This record gives sequence, structure tokens and C-alpha cells, in this order.
Amino acid sequence: MCSVIFSIFYDVTSLLHLNSLKSPDLYVIGLQEVYSGPLRFVSDLVFDNPWSLLFMSALAPRKYIKVSSIRMQGLLLLFFSKLEHVPFIRDIQATYTRTGVFGYWGNKGGVSIRLSFYGHMLCFLNCHLAAHMKYATERVDEFEYIMDTQTFECEKAPRIIDHRLVFWFGDLNFRIQDHGMHFVRTCINNQTYNLLWSKDQLIMMKKKEQMLQEFEEGPLDFQPTYKFDLNSDSYDSSGKKRKPAWTDRILWRLRPKASTHDEPHGNTLDASEVKQLEEDKEYPLKIRQDMYTSIMEYSISDHKPVVGIFTLEMYKTPLVRLQAEGDWSADIDAVVLYSPLQPFPSSTWDWIGLYKVGFTSVSDYITYTWVKDDEVAINEEVIQVYVSKEEIPVQGEECMLCYYSSTLQCIIGISEPFKVSNIASAHSCLFLTSS
Repeated sequence: MCSVIFSIFYDVTSLLHLNSLKSPDLYVIGLQEVYSGPLRFVSDLVFDNPWSLLFMSALAPRKYIKVSSIRMQGLLLLFFSKLEHVPFIRDIQATYTRTGVFGYWGNKGGVSIRLSFYGHMLCFLNCHLAAHMKYATERVDEFEYIMDTQTFECEKAPRIIDHRLVFWFGDLNFRIQDHGMHFVRTCINNQTYNLLWSKDQLIMMKKKEQMLQEFEEGPLDFQPTYKFDLNSDSYDSSGKKRKPAWTDRILWRLRPKASTHDEPHGNTLDASEVKQLEEDKEYPLKIRQDMYTSIMEYSISDHKPVVGIFTLEMYKTPLVRLQAEGDWSADIDAVVLYSPLQPFPSSTWDWIGLYKVGFTSVSDYITYTWVKDDEVAINEEVIQVYVSKEEIPVQGEECMLCYYSSTLQCIIGISEPFKVSNIASAHSCLFLTSS
């Protein structure tokens, strides 16, 4: 079982459900309208942006690391994982598509992260689509443009739609049309949200757009998340008095199962469908939505944050078992043992890194060694790698080892924690005095 928590919001703290009895395995965090002045944006390209640092500071003590992130002006997508799952996250790629202001400034569009998780191809797409009531068709066009144009260097899933599971979320900007302001607010006050669903533009567009029909969404059993006065739970009181709407949404698409064709001489499948059926059978995947709601107590934006919690049930496929051998200190050369559990594309650029327990990202290694330069095969199952004592800093802390695959561009093995001694050399000394 794997639980996934999605958050679309502009503040942190309890939104991450850090005090829940069961902590999620993954955090996928999508933000829109992040401040994107030129100086801030340039600095964010060089360093981790303040939002990433904020989330890392909250999650790192709980043994999560940031696996990937991507930013396009005001759009930001962050992907965090519990450390125990990192060896099963592979083939990570991220990209973006601009749709706003002639596609140049990037104030509208989509950012995505795709990866293989326990052998399943997953894609997470965070969008900010065109605003205003009259542009429902344009919003669908923008979404389809993003889906059609984003591509990845992955033979099994070169497009978003080729992935086994796609999550689509963000400020999609669909509105409630036809109903007047008084009726909408009355339904909200009475919590009869279902009376508004038939005029929700996204629900309406799903009835006639084939691509939208393949995406599922939980019931909108929470009040519309847009548009609020800042620092308030009151809807827009300005002169514009914008009508409330569910602009902030989370949807998902589980790839349809391959079906047989009725042919005169029996049922046949083409090669791609046969391959898909085999994959579905070998790696079964189930998804369940456990929560879909807005968080009303946060009011630093004119939107209320939306949270979705999902449970994924999937098959696990480890690649490498990794362990530290003997004592580790700056006094003696150290030894790492690793065992390939499944075939994987090894490279001369593979490396094993030493990390402190609680590290936040792949780049946080204390030191590393190139696997192929220093390895000796003990037998067909176990390989030994030496780490020079000069490369081991004096620590006195709990550490762990991670095997990084250059070809797969991810960690594929993690050791159990172990202690690195804080004593470089130990000597016995006898002091004599005489009088």
C-alpha cells in the first residue's frame, strides 16, 4: 500500500497533515501564482526557492527527501518521498509548457514530473489555465495542447497520456456558469453543493470532450475555493463581486485496460496491446481516493488550498541491496557490499554516496566513490567496493549509503543506518611523573 497526499496551497503548517496517525509515503505539492519577479525567478533557478526550502525543513526531520522539482515562473511542482521508497523511484524527468501571454512569460501553462514508481509509469501535471468565465473552451484547448506537446525521453511513456497513472491538478480556473450570485451563495450557505455541480464548467465540458472523460474526480463536497477576500473567509466583497467557483481541482486518469477486438476469425490484439496487457498483469495497480477537500483556515490567498489523499496498491521491485561492512571511521579504509537483485543498466558513472540520516536530497552526500573504480567481485551475488579513509570525514553521526545509477538518474539502493566513528585514531598512552 502506498498513500499519496496532494496539496495545492499558499501556506504550509498543518496542511501537510504531519500530525496524522499514518504519514503519507509521497507528497506532491503544486503551487500557482508564486511570486515571479525577474530577480526572484533568476535566483530560484540557481538556488532552491524559498517554498522548496520551507517544505524541506518541515519534511526532512520525518525522513522525506525532495526527489524532484520544476518551476516555470509562477508555477511550481515539488515531489517528496519517504526515504524507504527512493530506491524504487526511477527515470525521473520534468518539463513545462507555456500557454500565457503568447507563450513567452509563462504565467499560464503546465509543469510536470514523470517517473517510474515500483515499476509503474506515473505523471504529475500541475496547471494554471486561462482565467475568466467566458474562456471555458480556451481552458480545455490549453489542457489538450499541454497533453499533446509535452514529451519525455522514455520509450514506454513518451507522452503524458502514455503513463499508467496521471494526476492533473492546479488552478484550472473553471467557473460556475448560468446560476446567479444569490443562488450560488445560498447553496454554499446551506451546503447543498450538489445543486451547483451541473453548471460547473469542468463537469459540463467532460460530457463532450473525450480526453476529459478519461479523468476521474471525487465529489465536490466542499465549498468553492475562489474568490475570497485576503485574510478572510468571506467571498469577494470588492466592486467586481466575482462569483464563487471550484477553480482549484485534483483529477486522475488510470490508463484504460487494453481490450480485444472482435474479428471475423476471433479476438486479436496488436503488439502494443499485448505488451500493455502483460504489464497490467505483471504489475497490478489500484487507486483509491481517501480525501478530497479544501482547507478553510488558510487565508493568505484569494484561493483556499485543496488537498487530496490517495492510496495506491502496487507491486514492489527492488534493484540493489546495499550495506556498510565493518567499522567506519577516518582511520581505516571502509568497505561497502552491494548485491544486484535484478538486472539494471550499470555504468562507469554509477556512484555510492555517504549521507547523514535525515538528508533532504540526492545532492546532500558527505562523500562518494565511483563504483566501477573501486569494486571487487566476491562472487556472482556480492560485490565489494572500497572507500579510502581519506574520503571519510570524521562524523560521529548516524549515516547511510545510497547507490546512484547514472543511467537511471536516481538512487536504486539504500543501506540501513550505521555509525561513523568520530575518532580518527585511538591510542593508549601512559604518563609518568616523578618527584
